[in-house]
This record gives sequence, structure tokens and C-alpha cells, in this order.
Amino acid sequence: MKNCSLDQWYGTAKKIEWEGHSILYKDEISDKETLLLIHGFPTSSYDWWKVWGQLGERFSLIAPDMIGFGYSDKPYDFPYSIMKQADLILDLLEQKGISEFHILAHDYGDTVAQEILARANEGKAITVKSTCLLNGGIFPEAHHPILIQKLLMSPIGFILSRLLNQKKFEKSFSKIFGPYSQLTQEELDVYWKLVSQGDGHRIAHKIIRYMRERVVNRERWVGALQIYPNKLGLINGPEDPISGKVMVARFEEIISTQNIWLLDNIGHYPQVENPIEMLKAYFEFMN
Repeated sequence: MKNCSLDQWYGTAKKIEWEGHSILYKDEISDKETLLLIHGFPTSSYDWWKVWGQLGERFSLIAPDMIGFGYSDKPYDFPYSIMKQADLILDLLEQKGISEFHILAHDYGDTVAQEILARANEGKAITVKSTCLLNGGIFPEAHHPILIQKLLMSPIGFILSRLLNQKKFEKSFSKIFGPYSQLTQEELDVYWKLVSQGDGHRIAHKIIRYMRERVVNRERWVGALQIYPNKLGLINGPEDPISGKVMVARFEEIISTQNIWLLDNIGHYPQVENPIEMLKAYFEFMN
């Protein structure tokens, strides 16, 4: 698989103004059904580069960098929340004239997807034709944040954000990957550049409040999955210490035992660590 640099990825990105801020997104629009790709914390739409080409053979694609992430604006004084990210994505889709779409989401993006499903269930004029979730904290009771996440959520989180540097980022980020799918130093450099772009690491303590939002909105967001009328799937890297096997067990317990794929030896980022097997699982889900 040919490598894709940040310059190559963002060289064809587009931009919208949203609530006074610049939001970047990637798209590949055709007459095929639309697939919305929602990235996780703390990265960006770049997470999808390894699967973009093959997904594009079947779907019309759209993948934003949510506000506070990647190459979108990262204002310090912004009310970061899952609700606002859902507003952003739905406003972008409306601008593009898209009201029917599939969702493939990861991590933080899972929770944004859950809010979008909740709105669809409430009668919002959108149709989510299928939803597939990668590793993420879809059930707060089964979510196990790592130390840096706990510290960022604590009263000293704003101090930690100021002290965050590449070495500390790499140490924590590497812990959530599988034993045989660790990132190279070159890849770690790229992800740090994404996170630190526009001083994004300085707002980590603000964005990570989504973990508390998951608890407050648990019934709404878990309920959105339980009553979702269309096809729902889960692709999981079980070596993930944050949302691996325990999350899968909870999914089987309260959502469904169907449409679940476990990728052996893979951690928190299936689409990065083993894109071939992730795509195989996703196309099995869609078929």
C-alpha cells in the first residue's frame, strides 16, 4: 500500500466556514451511495487514508476533520461537545445536499454517530441506512480510559495540556495499539503533527470532556443503538485496553450478538493497524 503524506491527503481537502470557523473535509462525490466517515480522538480524517481507495470503489465518501481536530480550526474558547460535533456534521451534509447515508465511525466518532442516530430516531430529516462502529466507548460502563485520559479529565487537565509534548504523546498513544501493529517513528511523527497542528494539544482537556458527556447522555446514546431500525455492526480490535473485549461483551449483552468482527492482535485503530482485515469485515457487514 503506497504511503499517503499529510500534504497529499490535505492537498485535495475542501473547506467550509461553520459558526465563524474553518472546517476541512475530504470528499469523493459520485452517484454511489454516501458513506460518512467519522474519526476519533485525538486524530482526524487522515485515519481513513489506508481504506479510502477501496471504500471509494463502492461509495461516495465524505470525511470531515471535526472542530478541534486535524487541520480544522482549534479555537481555545469553544464549547466542545458531542452535540456540537453532530451539528457540524449534519450542517456539512445539508450543505452538500446529502440526507441519506451510511456511517462508519471510530472512537469519539462512535459517540457522534450515536447522537446522529438519536436525532434520526427523533424524526430529523435524515436516513442512516447502516451504521458500523470501530473501537470506541459506546457504553461508558465498559470504557477504560488510560492514565493520560484520566489526568486530562481531572482538575489539573489544563496544566497537563500545556505540558503535553511529542515524547509524552508517543508513549501514551503507542499503548493502545496491538503488539504486532505498533506505529513506526515516521507514523508517530505524522500523528503528533496532526494533534499539535494549530496548538491542538492545548485543548485536549476541553475536548476530552466527551467522556463525562457519555455518562450524562448514556440512556440517549445507548438507546439510539437499541432502537436503531437498520443494520448495525461492530468491528473491534480486542487488544485495545480502552474499548476492546469488554466493550464487545457489553455490545453482545445489550445490543446484539450479530454482525460483530474481532480482528486478532489488533488494538484501538483497526483501520490503521490492519486495513485489509478491517475492510474485509466491513464489506462482509455491508453484504
